[in-house]
Amino acid sequence: MSDVSIDQLDARLIGAMTEHPRVGLMEISRQLGVARGTVQARLDKLIARGAITGFGPDLDPAHLGFPVLAFVFLEISQGRVDEAVEWLEGVPEVMEAHGTTGPRDLICRVAARDPGHLQEVINRILETSAVRRSTSYIAMSEQIAFRTGPLVDAAA
Repeated sequence: MSDVSIDQLDARLIGAMTEHPRVGLMEISRQLGVARGTVQARLDKLIARGAITGFGPDLDPAHLGFPVLAFVFLEISQGRVDEAVEWLEGVPEVMEAHGTTGPRDLICRVAARDPGHLQEVINRILETSAVRRSTSYIAMSEQIAFRTGPLVDAAA
């Protein structure tokens, strides 16, 4: 990770791709006023560095039948994080998990059809002895949607 900074052109490229994800590189090069080869080279560099991690569609779990969003904190048995993570990977409603500091070891973003289904998902998570305890918080509303634009601007 020797070169982790981005410049204004990288930021504009990322912004254009975020705003219009289905537009082609030729159109982006026209919008940015640079050669298509420059856009391709910059894009390849950002991908190789891991700054751009995917091009898939952004999905809204609520519109897939999972309107309940919860954040579930997990306390893991000593030395069994890998086992817990492997178990969580088998629970489709666990959309992501992150290691944390503090009294809990992992935080998971979980989608569910309704509160009863959320309870079933939590029960499934607790079926492994690698997970000792859970604490759940149901999201009531989204105040700021996931975003990266301001971060990209700050990095440039």
